[in-house]
Amino acid sequence: MKRNDQDDVLMQIKKDRRLLAHVPDPTGERSTSDRRGWKDSKKETDADPKEWVERQKKGVRYMSDFKVKLTLMNGTVIEGRCIDISDTGILIRFQNDEDYAWCKQEKKATLKFHIPPGAMPEGHETRFKIAANKVRWIDESRQIAFQFIEDLKTFKRRHRDRYLLTMSAASLGLVSLCVVLMRAESVIYFKYNAILYLYSLIAAMFLLSRYFFGMLYKPVPIDPDFTPSVTVIIPCFNEEEWIQTTILSCFDQDYPPDKLKVIVVDDCSTDHSVEKIREIVEELTEQEDARYDVKHRLKYFVQEQNAGKRAALVRGVENTDTDLVMFVDSDSFLDPYAVRNLVQPFKEPKMGGCAGRCDVANTYTNSLTKMQSVRYYIAFRIMKAAEGYFDAVTCLSGPLSCYRRDIVMHYKDAWINQKFLGHKATFGDDRAMTNFVLRHHQCTYQDTAVCSTIVPKAHRVFLKQQMRWKRSWLRESLTAGEFMWRKEPFAMINFYIGLVVPMLAPAIVVYNLMIVPFTQHIFPKTFLLGLLLMSMMMSIAQLFFRKSSTWLFGFWFCVYYEVVLLWQMPIAWFTFWKSTWGTRMTPSDVKAKEKRDEKKKKKMKAREQN
Repeated sequence: MKRNDQDDVLMQIKKDRRLLAHVPDPTGERSTSDRRGWKDSKKETDADPKEWVERQKKGVRYMSDFKVKLTLMNGTVIEGRCIDISDTGILIRFQNDEDYAWCKQEKKATLKFHIPPGAMPEGHETRFKIAANKVRWIDESRQIAFQFIEDLKTFKRRHRDRYLLTMSAASLGLVSLCVVLMRAESVIYFKYNAILYLYSLIAAMFLLSRYFFGMLYKPVPIDPDFTPSVTVIIPCFNEEEWIQTTILSCFDQDYPPDKLKVIVVDDCSTDHSVEKIREIVEELTEQEDARYDVKHRLKYFVQEQNAGKRAALVRGVENTDTDLVMFVDSDSFLDPYAVRNLVQPFKEPKMGGCAGRCDVANTYTNSLTKMQSVRYYIAFRIMKAAEGYFDAVTCLSGPLSCYRRDIVMHYKDAWINQKFLGHKATFGDDRAMTNFVLRHHQCTYQDTAVCSTIVPKAHRVFLKQQMRWKRSWLRESLTAGEFMWRKEPFAMINFYIGLVVPMLAPAIVVYNLMIVPFTQHIFPKTFLLGLLLMSMMMSIAQLFFRKSSTWLFGFWFCVYYEVVLLWQMPIAWFTFWKSTWGTRMTPSDVKAKEKRDEKKKKKMKAREQN
């Protein structure tokens, strides 16, 4: 499809003149605070950490280009183009001197504009009509900056979000009630097909409980005085396009500089990743070393040969001495407050690991990325949050996770040398390490620690990724089954149900959509209605939490899952021993390709001889 070949739609944040705009200055000479929106310095100082972070994020400027209509105080209506916009203000460029002169004379104006999808974080893609004050102007480029009377989030909350919240909450309640009523029917007809109706009851209970506990979940609040030492480790293999952005996002954190280190380990890339790593390290060292000691806090290593992601991560762990180690994928970008939020659960001594939330960076590229955006958000904010409610998260995801260093060091050899049916495990590193940690410690989820990642925009790449994930899920879930029975009862029950339900799902679908209609001549309306309700629950939850225009794609993802992704599960059952990634040419993929090529040559020779 041509749409899959287009460039990714990514938010463009206006760059600060400093490379490390969010790092607290140890000399105290420059501030990381964005004072837009702060009424006075005393309130800024006295604000609680959560409020402070929220106000800082409101000041982030996003580069854009869309039409803005301005109604001046004298009634004159003129047009301009947005240059950049934040929750607190907007910079507008005017096409001619006359419009610029009219606007420059006025102190206030009413602005009408529609923020296009992808210009600002999800949930902002809507129409606004908001009053603003003129704050500055630039004659050379005919640009005028306005500060909104109230920030965009507050405006949305008053004019749109409260209605969406009410509507989505009511819809969620209605859908949940319908699911319960349908399962009551399963009880009535249980004697006619015990296995089928038992499955439907268990599946419904599993799903509803996940949403229920996901709703109850609350992240650990920030304690400004809790700042354990952390090393962010970035394994890299052929990521020349994104690696510099990743490194910069990990180093530019609102966290004490003397408590944060970053280590990049390149796993013998065949592209220009190493050059890109060296380039950004040298740039940071040259510009910021005197102030932030970059030379000793940012290091990179290049593996002598491609040894896999686990070996790269272990090398990073071995070359640091901090209390915690944080693993970040090379195509994931951290929010400036991710580290500060992600370490908070470790105030609990029994906590061994913690996962952050992973959003989709290229949400608005095409329909596939929009579906993934909804899936990612629900998978983290609902499913992983429900596990986090019991401190029993079964996968500390690769894009952003944190562990106690001593635990990783204890299990590093077993992790690197893990095998399945004699084959070296090359993927599923996150689930494997989670199993090692979860066996004797707690693992939780911190929704306020956010990163964004680039997801596949082509169906071929996406399907290969999903197959790899299913094999990983199957392998590590079977391993986790050996010890999950010792966990909190509800977490234990949910885990085993969550293991059985997906594995049996293909057989249940075949029975309901193929066997029953052809053998008993009954249209499967009840089963289809159940699928509709499940997909509606996912979409409405996205609308409830995020107020995003992508919410309808939750429904389409469920359809896509039933039609395409579900049938990968049987394939995963019989190929879970495979070690190829499918989406990048690791040594295992190279060997697999050589075998395929050899088979093709043999077939060609056989045809020629015949």
